[in-house]
Amino acid sequence: KIGFTMGFTVGMVTGIVFGGFTAMRYGLRGRELISTVGKSVVSAGGTFGTFMAIGSAIRC
Repeated sequence: KIGFTMGFTVGMVTGIVFGGFTAMRYGLRGRELISTVGKSVVSAGGTFGTFMAIGSAIRC
């Protein structure tokens, strides 16, 4: 439980950084920017959170 939460948080921050950088590089603004970064945040958060949950379950 705590592994998923920590992983999701780290994944969200990573998604904001990389998703925001990519969206800015393509010149997205407004709704397109928010939509693209939002998808990146959820995707990265879910992926990293899942891996952290599995890792913490194996370790404990």
